[in-house]
Amino acid sequence: MPKGFDAGDTAFVLISAALVMLMTPGLAFFYGGMVRVKSVLNMLMMSFVSLGIVSVLWVAYGYSIAFSDDNGSGLLGNLDAFGMKGITGTTLTGSIPVFAFASFQLMFAIITPALISGALADRAKFSAWMLFIALWVTVVYFPVAHWVWQSGGWIFKLGVKDFAGGTAVHINAGMAGLGALLVLGKRVGFKKDPMRPHSLPLVMLGSGLLWFGWFGFNAGSALAANGTAGIAFINTQVATGAAMLGWLAYERIKHGAFTSLGAASGAVAGLVAITPACAAVNIWGAVGIGVIAGAACAWAVGLKYKLGYDDSLDVVGVHAVGGMIGTLLIGVFDTTDGLTAGAGFDQLGKQAVGAFAVAAYSLVVSWILAKGIDLTIGFRATEDEEVSGIDQAFHAETAYDFASVGSSVARAAAPAAPGTPSPVAHKSEVDA
Repeated sequence: MPKGFDAGDTAFVLISAALVMLMTPGLAFFYGGMVRVKSVLNMLMMSFVSLGIVSVLWVAYGYSIAFSDDNGSGLLGNLDAFGMKGITGTTLTGSIPVFAFASFQLMFAIITPALISGALADRAKFSAWMLFIALWVTVVYFPVAHWVWQSGGWIFKLGVKDFAGGTAVHINAGMAGLGALLVLGKRVGFKKDPMRPHSLPLVMLGSGLLWFGWFGFNAGSALAANGTAGIAFINTQVATGAAMLGWLAYERIKHGAFTSLGAASGAVAGLVAITPACAAVNIWGAVGIGVIAGAACAWAVGLKYKLGYDDSLDVVGVHAVGGMIGTLLIGVFDTTDGLTAGAGFDQLGKQAVGAFAVAAYSLVVSWILAKGIDLTIGFRATEDEEVSGIDQAFHAETAYDFASVGSSVARAAAPAAPGTPSPVAHKSEVDA
């Protein structure tokens, strides 16, 4: 390996990339538990398919658009690295191979469109969703990643701080979800029929996997096993815990109960909010961001009922709002450039420009893409498919085999024929 290569940093980044990859299946379970039984598999697949589509597009041209030189435009990288051309196992970026860096960033590109899927749950055609992912990462995610993280990107040059993706990932995905759901419209029965989560244990499992993987997401963004990674790691933990408590406190005051769904959602809100700020604030700044994000996102998810937009799984309320809070509060809690450090409003103004620019671009372009798909191949499932269940309609499967369960229960409940010996119960049945 050439001079400058660091095996420890490389191992750290590769492990972090694997942790971020685990977040996409974790997201699938988190979202999958929140939908109704008839669309569980579709919800899982809307996340999983991103692993396939984005992986191929990333090595084809996505990495080059996001992280190649832009020749001064500040908008798009050139295609010098099209198909990863010219990159070998010994080509370095900093102290790690380019392939390690590209793999790490790929996992961010995969999970970002998967986040959008929660806003469209229960009603999107799967084929149209796959097309939307391909188009969206090409014209929204790859360029925005360049703006935010590449040294020539216009948001980067402005001085906006986003350590791990408050703008490029969370505001971007949240506003894309809003743009797409405005095209698809409301679910059948929205605000009339109960649409409760079918499996809260799955939700809790998914949130736990997200929390675990998020250490790779945030600490791994240091791209080295160093002190910055350590700060990002502990800030991620305490902000997430504080946000969970903030959400639970809000719902206890507002609704009179501490719910498991609230605990899981509050944790995710904290993870979202600390993402851009995890290396810029101290521990107590992270706690402050977490508490504010937990309570604010708990309040924000209720806006869909007041404003009438059907954000199925609260992507706007958690990711757009949480990402905005974390990005803006850097201007308050940053240890060098924040208001609490006596640095004035300059950094807060920069953060606002970056956050609102990404929000506007993603909202408008995502609406245009969704509208174009809807006018051509159709984006929304038919009413019959939606009511009967899109798992069966698009995947020819169901998540749970209720028929066999029902038949065994029926056999157990049916009276035995005269002269037939009674079956001997298994010990577990007696205990139950």
